[in-house]
Amino acid sequence: MELSCKSEYAILALLELAIHYQSGEPLQIRQIAAQQNIPERYLEQLLATLRRGGLVKSQRGSKGGYLLAREPWKINIFEVLGCLEGLDVQTCEEDTTPKTVDSAVIAEIWHEARQAANLVLQNYTLADLCEKRNTRQKDIMYYI
Repeated sequence: MELSCKSEYAILALLELAIHYQSGEPLQIRQIAAQQNIPERYLEQLLATLRRGGLVKSQRGSKGGYLLAREPWKINIFEVLGCLEGLDVQTCEEDTTPKTVDSAVIAEIWHEARQAANLVLQNYTLADLCEKRNTRQKDIMYYI
């Protein structure tokens, strides 16, 4: 189980939107791309997917850009990955029956691992990521 580049970039973009959520001001693609070091064209496609998934909303005009569609504490990471990668709690279990006892044991453990991973992803929200980020930034001290 690895985090795809697409999912990582999307989570970084959402983290940036979550950081600026309280201001109520939309962020433009170029701002998010520059802050999180994401290629603008790719970010544009990701934000369109996230908009269709109901996680962000766009605002047109000279002061336009993107905003979170809901509060950061109401968007969990599992939902983000589901929007991008097509994960679904109900469809995680495969309907095929294993051919051997060995296959059944492997399938059972793999299913348990997916459930544990899904639970962790469901328990972390964008607000949690912001909090972790802020804590880590406070721990970093620069000396000249």
